[in-house]
Amino acid sequence: MKAVEMKSSQRMLLALVVIWTLGLLISGRAPFDRSTWLMEVMPCLILMPVLWWSRKQFVFTPVVYALLIAHGLILMVGGAYTYARVPLGFWMQDWFGWTRNNYDKIGHFAQGFVPAFVVRELLVRVYRISVRHLLAILTVCTCMAISALYELVEWASALMLGSGATDFLGTQGDVWDTQSDMFMALLGSLCAVLLARWHDQSMRNVGNSAHI
Repeated sequence: MKAVEMKSSQRMLLALVVIWTLGLLISGRAPFDRSTWLMEVMPCLILMPVLWWSRKQFVFTPVVYALLIAHGLILMVGGAYTYARVPLGFWMQDWFGWTRNNYDKIGHFAQGFVPAFVVRELLVRVYRISVRHLLAILTVCTCMAISALYELVEWASALMLGSGATDFLGTQGDVWDTQSDMFMALLGSLCAVLLARWHDQSMRNVGNSAHI
C-alpha cells in the first residue's frame, strides 16, 4: 500500500473508532430499551476491536471506513430509539404518505450496500479475484447470506424473548417485513456493484496488496 494512502486509511480507521465510541456512548446513555439497543449495536461492538487489532495486517481503503462509519451510526440511531420510533422515519412517513415508519429499510439497504464494498475489497485484495462477473456474483450472494443470517437472528430472538423482541424485530405488523428487509439488502448490494469501477479506482490508489 502506498505510504500516503496508508496514512489516509489509518486516519479513517482512527476516525471510525472515535466516532463509533462517541456514538455508542451517546446512543447508549438513555436508549428507549437497553436490551434492544445492545442487540442493534452489537455489530459495531464486535467489528470495532477486530478492525483495530488487525490494522497491522490489513487496512481497508478510506471509502470503506467512511461507509462503515455511516452504517454504524445508522445502527446506533436505530438502537437508541428502536427502528419503529426513529424521528427521521416519521418525517419520511409524512413526506411520502407511508403507513409505517420505514427507517429500518434504510438500515437494511445499508446492510447490503456497505458489506458489499467490504466483501469486494477482501475478494480483490486478499483472494486476488479479478473476474468482474464472478466478483459481482460473490459479492451479492455474500451480502444476501448476511441478510438471511440477520433475519435468522431476529427469528431466534423472537423465539427466546417472545414479546420482548418486538422492538428489535421492528415489523410494525407487516407480515412481509422479512421479505422486504432482504429485498432492500439485495437492492443495496446491487447498487454497490454498480459502483464497482469507482471502488476499483480507490483500490488502485492503495495497491491491491494485503499482508495476511
